[in-house]
Amino acid sequence: MAEHEVIRGELIEEETVISVDELCRHCALEVDEVIRLVKEGILDPEGDRVRIELAGSWQFHITSVKRVRTVVHLQRDLGVNLAGAALALELLDRIAELERL
Repeated sequence: MAEHEVIRGELIEEETVISVDELCRHCALEVDEVIRLVKEGILDPEGDRVRIELAGSWQFHITSVKRVRTVVHLQRDLGVNLAGAALALELLDRIAELERL
């Protein structure tokens, strides 16, 4: 009989909010890189704390992890710059929206 690998995970609600430090840890980024993603419009911190001086207290939806990983993939594997990645994410969001209709 073949052995089966047991995968354990945690179900995360889409409304879950994480800190900038948690986002950095999940995506292997530095805070400066997150700031660049916010400036480019790729990420949007929660609430009214969007000022750069408050970056250490930023909070993000858990869905930001997927967005960052997509950007990293586009940059690493396809050589897309941040502006191109922002456009690609916008188009992917639009496609997902149309598919829901």
